[in-house]
Amino acid sequence: MTLPILRVDPEQIPAQAIVCGDPQRAAVIAGYLDDSRELAFSREYRTFTGTYQGVPLAVVSHGVGSPGAAVCFEELIRAGVTTLIRVGTAGSLISDLPPGSLAISTAAVREEGLTRQYVPHGFPAVADSTVVEALYNSAREQEGIVKKGITLTLDAFFRGVVELPHKTYQRAGVIAVEMETAALFVIASLRGVRAGSILAIDGYADVDLAQEYNPHTDEVAKAVEREIRIALEAMRKLAE
Repeated sequence: MTLPILRVDPEQIPAQAIVCGDPQRAAVIAGYLDDSRELAFSREYRTFTGTYQGVPLAVVSHGVGSPGAAVCFEELIRAGVTTLIRVGTAGSLISDLPPGSLAISTAAVREEGLTRQYVPHGFPAVADSTVVEALYNSAREQEGIVKKGITLTLDAFFRGVVELPHKTYQRAGVIAVEMETAALFVIASLRGVRAGSILAIDGYADVDLAQEYNPHTDEVAKAVEREIRIALEAMRKLAE
């Protein structure tokens, strides 16, 4: 039986998966694997498998935004995935997390619409602590700024006439904002699997800190490369 959206055979999916938004980034991550092969490219969902230091891994892109990403997470879990790590990007809400640094999400504020249709308002979106520590310990083995903390998940990327809640959550100590992590954590909690999220900071989301947004700088590219290596090492440690 083929997974209807990812368009892959569940039997080909191992128990560990790295997920990311960009299909091209999925190909880059797959390039770190031994015996890497592409299984499918359906809509925004691009799926690879291979091994990293003997650990079987899937690498799958989930696109932009929580609803589409949730489809990816659900199908991977139905295929037997028990550990998921999101390798993504985010906008910083604090001055000491500049572009080129990394954020590891310990929990996510649920300011998107998807999880409201899964669980009641008060249900938390929390990372698995063992995944967080594996990511953080792997990150500390490399140079560069990395911080653990609460992140914010929003649907909106651009501002409309309604003020975005960045300032409120900034005052509450939230460190960064992105678009999918809350969905990952809620679904993982409901389905009884482990999940974590590591995010390369590609700019400032706060208007008082903001510069011209350019996620295509060398410093951001190096941060993405670093978080990929960290996620792979974390998966290796978790598999042990």
